[in-house]
Amino acid sequence: MKFCAVICEYNPFHNGHRYQLAEARRLSGCDKVLCIMSGNFTQRGEPAVFHKYERARHAVEGGADAVIELPAAFAVAPAELFARGAVHILSSVPSVTALAFGCESGTKEDFLKTARATLSESKQFKAALRENMKDGTSYIRARNAALLASGADVDEALLTSPNNILGTEYCRAVLSENAAIEPIPVPRVGGGYADTALFKDFSSATALRGAMADGSRKAKKALKGNLPGTVYRAALGYAPVPYETASMCALLSAPAEAVAACPDCAEGLENRIRSMARTNPDFHAMLEKVVSKRYTAARVRRVLMQNFLGLTRENALEWAQEPLYIRTLALKKEGAEETLAALGAGKFPLIVRKGDYSLLKKDALTCFETDVRANDLYNVLAGKHTNEFETAFI
Repeated sequence: MKFCAVICEYNPFHNGHRYQLAEARRLSGCDKVLCIMSGNFTQRGEPAVFHKYERARHAVEGGADAVIELPAAFAVAPAELFARGAVHILSSVPSVTALAFGCESGTKEDFLKTARATLSESKQFKAALRENMKDGTSYIRARNAALLASGADVDEALLTSPNNILGTEYCRAVLSENAAIEPIPVPRVGGGYADTALFKDFSSATALRGAMADGSRKAKKALKGNLPGTVYRAALGYAPVPYETASMCALLSAPAEAVAACPDCAEGLENRIRSMARTNPDFHAMLEKVVSKRYTAARVRRVLMQNFLGLTRENALEWAQEPLYIRTLALKKEGAEETLAALGAGKFPLIVRKGDYSLLKKDALTCFETDVRANDLYNVLAGKHTNEFETAFI
């Protein structure tokens, strides 16, 4: 049996995701589709619109055979760590032979060629990278600019558009892990990654989150056309998770060195954020003051969330190389026994029910406890208790 994997957030799960899952199965020729999904907090530095177990259920109803959790340390990390963590876990399962991802352009060969270029470090490239990072530019942005400046044989489009950047990072992680996983680019349909415009049936998750927050009759009509039935019904009852004030309190309660240890923090960014938070107690006003050409809004939000969850650069980098775990969130009932047998045949312990928790040792245990803490914090913010061990069979 072979799995085609998909690294995802499903925030929320929509028609474009359902299309991608079907294409992943068709293009890869694999028997099953395995999703590794962010938990309750996302790479944009925001709480997910629905709890991880609800989103996992939506994914299985939409075509996935199984959904496992991407640990919080990677889910709320910059693109390089997000990809490294996910591929590190996927490569531990021998049955995972393909990885499908959305893209704006490019073939498998284009992505692999560009990924290889990011791993080769000429003197010219290293010099350009050092220069680019002097002003606090993120590693990926600095690296991509250095590659282009050094004349490397790369496709510029794969280093500049959102999904292509992630696709390149996935391929880079596959090469770094020396994993026997074939990249499967799936061209996006409908709205772009950050497109806020609503389309009839293939809008972006960004646009759909905006429609959920809007709640108008027009917005509800757009949601109905873009979301599978179960997701649409959940969206009608959507209530934002009140996170911003809690994150500001956590920021001002933490010592500067703790904020500086966050994966996205560099070049004294912690001082700028804390200073602006003191004089701008409103989350959005503070964010507006901190954001600059050097620091994107997503990066600043991630620093705040990483601090809120107690995540550090040192831990994330270490965990991306150490044995971790396969944590199930939802499984298709039909064929579940076969799916679990394949997942359990990997190098990492399989966590399905509470008793499996005892299988974890050292770094894996600490990483898992971070996920439990993230779940507890989300429950408090949402005002709704969800058991940490609720693998659904659908």
